[in-house]
Amino acid sequence: MIIKNENLLDENTPLMFTDGSVVYDELAKEFVRHDKGYFIIAPSGAGKTYFIEHQEVKNWIDGDTLWMATNAHPKGEWWAKSLEEINVIERRSDVITEQAKKYGFWIIGVDCYSILPDAVVIPDLETHKRYLQIRTDDPNNDGGQTIDKLDNVLRARKYFESFAEKGVPIFGSVAEAADYLAGL
Repeated sequence: MIIKNENLLDENTPLMFTDGSVVYDELAKEFVRHDKGYFIIAPSGAGKTYFIEHQEVKNWIDGDTLWMATNAHPKGEWWAKSLEEINVIERRSDVITEQAKKYGFWIIGVDCYSILPDAVVIPDLETHKRYLQIRTDDPNNDGGQTIDKLDNVLRARKYFESFAEKGVPIFGSVAEAADYLAGL
């Protein structure tokens, strides 16, 4: 994997735009570039990481990998910050997601401020709760939501459901969404 939690900037570091070719070229060594980029969003605990780690061909990039490699995400538990601070970070993530899509990457993640995803994944609630419980019991959980944060997950699910009003298809699993987009 390209960059995971290393070289992230402090949240107060002033940022600037620069040529990102080096990062995208590094990603292209590991992940397939396609004629058209896509972005799938799903709430925490919906199976994104599992899907990405079990791909036979590395078509899909974990959004966190992309956003950390480009410094859209800062060091630390930024998701626990104020809504204003979270929104700034998610707007940066949107810019990076748009650029990566233009470069032909397929991205799966949860961070989305105003970008319109190509597909949304919302597992049925009982399955989602089961996934969250598995994550709760996992000592290697990387900070994703757990069953004790179900209220946060339910809010995210409701927000993600709103994309249907904008014509974005909703699927019950990451595999279904990925197969749909791969067939377009």
